[in-house]
Amino acid sequence: MAELVLMRKAYGEALVQLGRDNPDVVVLSADVSNSDFSYMFQEAFPDRFFNVGIAEQCLVDVAVGLAYSGKIPFANSFAFLLATRALEMVRTHCCYGEANVKLMAAYGGVSDSFDGPTHHAITDIAIMRSLPNMTVVVPSDTVAVAKLLPQVADWRGPVYFRMNRNEVPVLFDHTYEPQIGKAVDVRQGRDVTLIGTGLMLSRCLEAAEILANEGIDAQVLEIHTIKPLDADAVVRAARKTGALVTAEEHNIIGGLGAAVAEVVSDAYPVPVKRVGIPDRFAETGPYAALLDRYGMAVMDVVQAARAAVAAKK
Repeated sequence: MAELVLMRKAYGEALVQLGRDNPDVVVLSADVSNSDFSYMFQEAFPDRFFNVGIAEQCLVDVAVGLAYSGKIPFANSFAFLLATRALEMVRTHCCYGEANVKLMAAYGGVSDSFDGPTHHAITDIAIMRSLPNMTVVVPSDTVAVAKLLPQVADWRGPVYFRMNRNEVPVLFDHTYEPQIGKAVDVRQGRDVTLIGTGLMLSRCLEAAEILANEGIDAQVLEIHTIKPLDADAVVRAARKTGALVTAEEHNIIGGLGAAVAEVVSDAYPVPVKRVGIPDRFAETGPYAALLDRYGMAVMDVVQAARAAVAAKK
């Protein structure tokens, strides 16, 4: 069984290392530094940390000002707040203004499970990827957080970086070298491709093992960059296996599944089955139980793969 590590702790540690490596990095918080572990940067670099209080619109605008002054601001808040309450500022000042702001979105998906549907971020990917000039990155584990964070700092323009609240399986080791905008082949297969992002990549890998016992050889592809999507990798997978399954901790409308379907419908149409939240609000409760109850169980991926393979015959 894979080791479980708290993603937000890994983020705090990676943020401190980034601060050591790049003196232009500054960090802002909407009074959630204890929740997302950005307090670790505050302790290491108090002169480069700014708490704007519970004011997400101001968080974005202050970050924009710092970006225009030559700094690289990492603005921290909960995912649902960045994608809703601060959306006008994100759209107009970050994206239209092409400000070099990094939006660090904590508690993505239903990982803030006990605070309920008002705090779940299940439409944020759809919202953010629809904004011109926005880059959307969703790391799958703690290694990915550490590897991708320096790239986010170097990437010009606004970035939305979505993270999980909880412990997640460690899937990669030091040899993992992701690149923003490039998919990663995690497992080879010939019958169906499981395309996972965030926590759901680990469930795709579990599903692939179950499918193998049934004689279905599943490729597993990690998409850590929703936008710009690696369309070439998606088309290669479609040509190779002839059937795709997408898996995301998000509404099935507008997220990874929609992005993949848009690509293959134009370039190489094949069956695409989407695993995610079936266009509804979840409830309040334990995190793992919510994933399983609202369409994101390992067996949901397995069943989608069976259906995708059947549909190509």
